[in-house]
Parts: sequence; structure tokens; C-alpha cells
Amino acid sequence: MDSRTSDDGASIRRRRQCPNCNRRFTTVETTSLSVVKRSGATEPFSRDKIVGGVRKACQGRPVSEDDLAILAQKVEETLRSSGSAEIDAYEIGLAILGPLRDLDEVAYLRFASVYQAFESLEDFEAAITVLRAGHTDHDEDDTAEEPSAP
Repeated sequence: MDSRTSDDGASIRRRRQCPNCNRRFTTVETTSLSVVKRSGATEPFSRDKIVGGVRKACQGRPVSEDDLAILAQKVEETLRSSGSAEIDAYEIGLAILGPLRDLDEVAYLRFASVYQAFESLEDFEAAITVLRAGHTDHDEDDTAEEPSAP
């Protein structure tokens, strides 16, 4: 009779009617998303695990619980949009990096240093260079001079 996507897009609420007795009822359909860990084991995807891992990188930074929840939702939406029911744990880390970089660059460096196994000062310098290059691109866009009138 009626179908609606939930707020976060993770489920579909359907209003149905029994063809025999004409009684109405509601079903909620969800897609399952599994994480394949390095060991080969699989477990259900959990936003809470995303928040927990990122929270450590954000410790002492001006990042709220709401910010973390929004980041976890973005990560889940990115993963679900791949269309795959099983996601490699490494892919989840990659999906976290972009939104975390936008949220807080220091937390991004902390997370990236663990996730990408930085082994030297040069690894940090390379990551900082990439961040600075991103700032330069934005700064040029913001400060581009408008053509002067003749």
C-alpha cells in the first residue's frame, strides 16, 4: 500500500494489507551490512564502532558527540552506496578518512597515523603536506581576484 525510506536510509517501512482478511500491518525491511575483518571473520556493521574508534582520535579536540554521530552516518551511507553486502574493514577506514579530515584535521592525522601505520616523521610530514595542499587549493578559490573593469 505504501513504502517509505527511514530517515537514515538504512531501512524501508512498508504498509501492507493481507489479501485474505484485509487487515493492515507494517513491515520494516533492512539491508544487512557485514564487515570482513583481517582475520577473515565477519561481523555486522556497527556505527557505534565507528564512533568509538574516531572518538579516540578526537580526544581533547572540539568535536561533539553529534559530530561523531553525523560522521558515522556519512561513513555508513558511503559504504551502503557501494551496493556490496560485505565490506572489508580496510575500506571502512578509507571511508572514515574523508569526513574526519573535514571535521578536524588534528584528529584526522591521529587516526591516519594509526590506520595507515605511520612509521616515521616523514609519514607525518607527507600527510601534513597533503593537508596543506588542500588548504592552498581552497585559499586560491577564496582569494581569486575578480577581473578588473576596463
